[in-house]
Amino acid sequence: MTYDERPWLKSYDEGVEPDIAVPDVTVASLLDDSFSDFAERAAMHFMGTTLTFQQLDLYSRRFATFLAEIGCGPGDVVGINMPNTPQYLIAHAGTLRAGCTATGVSPLLTPREMAYQLNDCGARVLVTLDAIFEHRVLKIQDKVPKLSHVVATSIGDFMPWIKKTLGKFLKKIPTGKVVPIPDKTVFTFPELFNRYPAKVPNAEIKPENTCLVQYTGGTTGLPKGAELTHRNIAANILQSKQWFETEPGEEIYISGFPFFHVAGLIFGMSAMCSGNTQILIPDPRNTRHICKEFARYLPTIMANVPSLYQMLLEEPMFKTLNFSQVKVCVSGAAPFAVESLKALEAVVGEGKVVELYGLTETSPLLTMNPHKGLKKIGTVGVPIQSSRLKLVDLETGTREVPIGEEGEIIARGPQVMKGYYNKPEESAHALREFQEEKWLYTGDVAKMDEDGYFTIVDRAKDMLNVGGYKVFSREVEETLYEHPAVELCAIIGVPNPDRPGSERVKAMIQLASSYKDRDQGEIEQEIMDYCRENMAPYKVPKTIKFVDELPLTPIGKVDKKALR
Repeated sequence: MTYDERPWLKSYDEGVEPDIAVPDVTVASLLDDSFSDFAERAAMHFMGTTLTFQQLDLYSRRFATFLAEIGCGPGDVVGINMPNTPQYLIAHAGTLRAGCTATGVSPLLTPREMAYQLNDCGARVLVTLDAIFEHRVLKIQDKVPKLSHVVATSIGDFMPWIKKTLGKFLKKIPTGKVVPIPDKTVFTFPELFNRYPAKVPNAEIKPENTCLVQYTGGTTGLPKGAELTHRNIAANILQSKQWFETEPGEEIYISGFPFFHVAGLIFGMSAMCSGNTQILIPDPRNTRHICKEFARYLPTIMANVPSLYQMLLEEPMFKTLNFSQVKVCVSGAAPFAVESLKALEAVVGEGKVVELYGLTETSPLLTMNPHKGLKKIGTVGVPIQSSRLKLVDLETGTREVPIGEEGEIIARGPQVMKGYYNKPEESAHALREFQEEKWLYTGDVAKMDEDGYFTIVDRAKDMLNVGGYKVFSREVEETLYEHPAVELCAIIGVPNPDRPGSERVKAMIQLASSYKDRDQGEIEQEIMDYCRENMAPYKVPKTIKFVDELPLTPIGKVDKKALR
C-alpha cells in the first residue's frame, strides 16, 4: 500500500509510525514481564483495597496452577462471569498464563443465554459471583455438560473487612449460597487459593493461539464468539500504547467499561501488561463513586461510553474534579453527539477527548483521532498503525466508493480476528476476498474525507429505506440532539403499510429533565418543526414517541434491537 492510498498518515502525531512490527510475543509473556518489572506498584484499587502487581502475580499463578492440575491447557475455555472486581483480573491473567482461552460472560445474561454461550464455546470452567451461582448457575447445572468446575466468589472477597461486613448487613452487597452440584466440582475463591500453590506456569503458548473468545451479539441472530489470538491483542495493546504515548509504570487508568465487553477488557489488559494502575468500577451507574475514586487516585487516562460521560456531566461533583493530570478521555462503542462532546471538553480540557472506533472482531481498535494533532469532532479519526481500511459499495461490496461517499467499512490489520468460534459459514461471510486479499467486512457504514478521517454513518442493518432513499439513523439523531428537549434519542424504521418494502422514520426520545413537565404535544410540534427546517423531507420522522428511559445495552449504548 502506498502513501497516497493512506491519506491519513499525514495526520499522525510525531513519533507514531505508519506500521508497527508486532513482536513474536504472547499476552501471557507480557503479563509475566509486567508483574516482574513492577512488582511493588499498585496494580488496582477496588473499593478501598489496593493490590500490587506482586499480589496479582501470586494470585493469578495459583489460579493457573488450579487450571493445570485439573487438566486445562491450550484449547480449553474458561468463562469469567463477574463485574469489574479483582477476581476478574486474577482469573483472566491466570487463564492466559495457563495457556487457556478466556471468554467474558456478562452478569446480565439470563440462565438460558448463559447456557448458550458456555455450550457454544465448550467452557470447562466458570468463575462467577455467589449471587449468580445461586440464582442462575443452579438453574442450568444440567444444561452445560462440558462444564466440569465452578469457582464462586463474593463481590466482597477483596473488600476491607468493615466494608464487606457492613455491606452484607445492609444488603448492599449481593450474596448467594454456594452448594455442591452433581457431576461438577465447586470451589470458592478462598478455597482455591488455599488448595493450590503459586507455581510458575509452564504451558506452551504460541502467538497464534486463541487468547479470547469474545461474544458479540450484532443486530440479529444468536451471539457469535470472535476468536482473538495472543498476537491480535498484543498488536492492539502496542498500537494504543504508541498512539497515546503511555509510559509503563507511570499511568493510572479509570473506566466504566465492563470487563465482559471487549473495550473494557483490553483497556484492563493494557494496564496489566504495562505495569499501570487501574481503578476498578464495579457499578458504572454510580457516578458519585466514580467521582470519589477519581478525586482520590487522580487518573491520567479515562475511557467510557458516551452515555456514561453524559451521566457524569449531570453529577455535580464531576465538574469540581482536578483534570490537570488527565492526558486523554477516550470515548468509544457508540456515537458521541457533537454538543455533548463539546460540553465534556469544557470540563476536562480542550483537545483531551478522543473519539475512536473499533469492533469486537478487531481487538477492538481500528481508528482514533490523533492524541495531540487535529481532532475532527464528529469523526472517529483515522486508521491506526498497520491498519488498512476501505469503503465499498453497499449493494455488492465489491467496488470501492469515492471520497465523501457512504460505503461499508472493510478492514485488514494485525488486530483482525481469526474468525468466529466454530462458525465457518459466519466466518466466511465476515472475512471475504477483496482484490485478492482477505478483508473483514464490518457491517458499519461510513464516509471518509480527503484527509482520511472517517465518520460513522450507521450500522448497515440500522440504515432505513424510505421510498428508495437511504436514511442513516445517526444523521437524523445528530440533528435531533441539537434540540434542547432531547436528552437521548434513537431512530428506527417501521414498515410503511402503503408502500411494501419501504419504511417510515420513527423517533424514540427521552426528554431532558427541564422539559419533562411541559405539554408533550407542544414539544412534539416544536421538534417536528425543527426537523422540517433542518432535514430533507424523507428524513423527517413521521412519528415521535416519548419514553421515560431508552433501553441501554450493558455498556450503555441505546439498544435498537430491543426498540425494534
